[in-house]
Amino acid sequence: MEGPLSHVRVLDLSRILAGPWAGQLLADLGAEVIKIERPGRGDDTRAWGPPFLKDAEGRDTTETAYFLCANRGKKSLTLDIASDEGQRIVRELAAQSDVVIENFKTGDLSRYGLGYDDLKAVKPDIIYCSITGFGQNGPMKSVAGYDFMIQGLGGLMSLTGEPDHVPGGGPKKVGVPVADLMTGMYASVAILAALMRRDRTGEGEYIDMALLDCQIAMLSNQAQNYLISREVPKRYGNAHPNVVPYQSFRTSDGHVILAIGNDGQFGKFCEVAGISHVSSDERFATNAARVRNREALVEILAPVLATRSTQQWCSMLGPLGVPCGPINTVEQAFEEAQVKHRGMQIEIDHPSANRVPLVGTPIHFRNNPIRYGAAPPLLGEHTEQVLEGLLGIDADRIESLRAAGVI
Repeated sequence: MEGPLSHVRVLDLSRILAGPWAGQLLADLGAEVIKIERPGRGDDTRAWGPPFLKDAEGRDTTETAYFLCANRGKKSLTLDIASDEGQRIVRELAAQSDVVIENFKTGDLSRYGLGYDDLKAVKPDIIYCSITGFGQNGPMKSVAGYDFMIQGLGGLMSLTGEPDHVPGGGPKKVGVPVADLMTGMYASVAILAALMRRDRTGEGEYIDMALLDCQIAMLSNQAQNYLISREVPKRYGNAHPNVVPYQSFRTSDGHVILAIGNDGQFGKFCEVAGISHVSSDERFATNAARVRNREALVEILAPVLATRSTQQWCSMLGPLGVPCGPINTVEQAFEEAQVKHRGMQIEIDHPSANRVPLVGTPIHFRNNPIRYGAAPPLLGEHTEQVLEGLLGIDADRIESLRAAGVI
């Protein structure tokens, strides 16, 4: 069964995470994604190990977990784009592609004759998506941007972690590179929107995506809190700035998360916890009152929640529709029955290891389920296939390109 993007070809010149993440999503949706990599080295993340994928005998291969997470379903073509011949091949590929994704520094690809205007000359309706740290204009357009620094610069770290007065307090980065990931997601949405416009008008598009812009955008409610109140948001640790109680509490054997979103849920919780009088106390009867009296309420709730285990609280509150849950490790998360049922761990055949475990896509189509393509490719695995099959380059020329270090 063909995916919804089976008619789309993507030329992916990006590396590390934001661009590859966008390319992988398009591949999951059925697009043919040709990943251009440096001969001999490939994507930077091919060296970001351990851990490495293990072969059938349990020995490390050269395939890193980091590369595997963002390159499923792609074809790998090694190509030296600094060479005249490599640039010529990129232009030939672009002429037969619908989308180009790149994350070079601003202006770099134009120096190679591979900028938007260059590729538009050979494919007028090309969708060209540039991903950088800070965008194509502005005072920081030439500065390299990485997820960690963007989380700091973009305000996210000021919101993440415990307050300064708490032991171990201070700003913290998120445990996964969310600026990269969200930029990849925004880029995918922009590419799909541009493709839909092209289907109607025949017009191509240049997409300028910046990690910093996406980081600012994903501040969401915290940003709006600031814009409305002009009060700088504080760090609340695991608590919520606008909803109480919406945080983690210690239990007799660990922690439980309470995510109480309305007054009715709070009343049910108090009844189960044996403190019904608290929900009728005017200091706590409404969410607005609970936010104003946060510290007093937490002081009441904390010792009550410590009297039972995490599982006991979840078993008591879950059936009543009171949102709660444990704080799982990654291992425990993958062992959750719901995660297994939803197919969020998949396995695909891999030339180095028989099978490779991967995280599945969260997109579930009822009528036309996603069918995963190939595993993340070996470096240069599809070089000859793409050059011969798509560009019609014969074996002798391929050999000469290899001898010259172009591929």
